[in-house]
Amino acid sequence: MESGDVVERFGTAFDQGDLETAMSLVTADIVFESTAPAPDGGRFEGADAVRAAWAKLFADTAEPHFETEETVLLGDRAVVRWQYSWKTDSGDRGHVRGVDILRLRDGRIAEKLSYVKG
Repeated sequence: MESGDVVERFGTAFDQGDLETAMSLVTADIVFESTAPAPDGGRFEGADAVRAAWAKLFADTAEPHFETEETVLLGDRAVVRWQYSWKTDSGDRGHVRGVDILRLRDGRIAEKLSYVKG
């Protein structure tokens, strides 16, 4: 599978909260660095730890929506600029904007380093 296809399918799976498809697109030794807690985020290594982190994110977020704003492919790297939004307790939509730096290996995502604005 082409790098661009993997990144696009991953973004779609993440937007839909489709944990199984997202996990099918990553390596067994994936590294994920989350945006929280500040200031450095959390680091999760291996598919089991990453699955647990993403399952919690999807379960704890009301009406999540992940929108890709731009993707730049650079060899085995991809930079994805995104907006992530959710339904707040008041019924409004909250959001953050950020960037993922992905490393690809053998047609899968091997590293997802996430950063947010502000």
